[in-house]
Amino acid sequence: MEKYKGVYNRCVKRVIDLIFAVILFIVLLPVFLVISVAIMIDTGLPVFYRARRGGYKGVPFKIFKFRTMVKNADKIGGGTTALNDPRITRVGRFLRKTKLDEVANLVSIIKGDMSFIGPRPELLRYTEKYDEREQVILMVRPGITDYSSLQYINLDEIVGEENADEYYEQYVLKPKNEMRIRYANEVSFTTDVKLFVLTVIGVIKKAFKAIFVKEDGNGVH
Repeated sequence: MEKYKGVYNRCVKRVIDLIFAVILFIVLLPVFLVISVAIMIDTGLPVFYRARRGGYKGVPFKIFKFRTMVKNADKIGGGTTALNDPRITRVGRFLRKTKLDEVANLVSIIKGDMSFIGPRPELLRYTEKYDEREQVILMVRPGITDYSSLQYINLDEIVGEENADEYYEQYVLKPKNEMRIRYANEVSFTTDVKLFVLTVIGVIKKAFKAIFVKEDGNGVH
């Protein structure tokens, strides 16, 4: 039987997500407040970015993320964030580099729309075009991290500064979907623990680089 049809994916995983999400939400509530105030001082309301994404079993939902771009950024540019994207705010740049914008996803996990581990929620214009083989991606709850998230943790650097959507669709989307399919077929407690540990290590490295390593025109120092 395919792993995504198993008891772990259908029941156990949801219970684990809910317990840990509630605990973390309580513990990190001061962080929520600090980030919210920083965003309001920088660019005002809204604090959260809400947008429709393809969800579990194909049911669309609205994600919760701390807003890192200017208001109405979706109307100004494309769905893929480019390198040095001018839509990113001052506070938003720090949140993205440290992945603190993802903390708001705890709300989506508590609601049952997302999981800690699972394929990153994708734009509807992509999920609605999934072929028969890719439909398996929608049989696990979208999550904060999975194989593709680790591979493309620096996605903005990969897609570059120009034609980010075009580059993403041509060179990134299909490989990402292959890794998403892999996760759906391998979903288990062991797989989730492994991905969680690898993600924590990756985020710490990214945050360290963002805070302590400075770049100039001649390189990194």
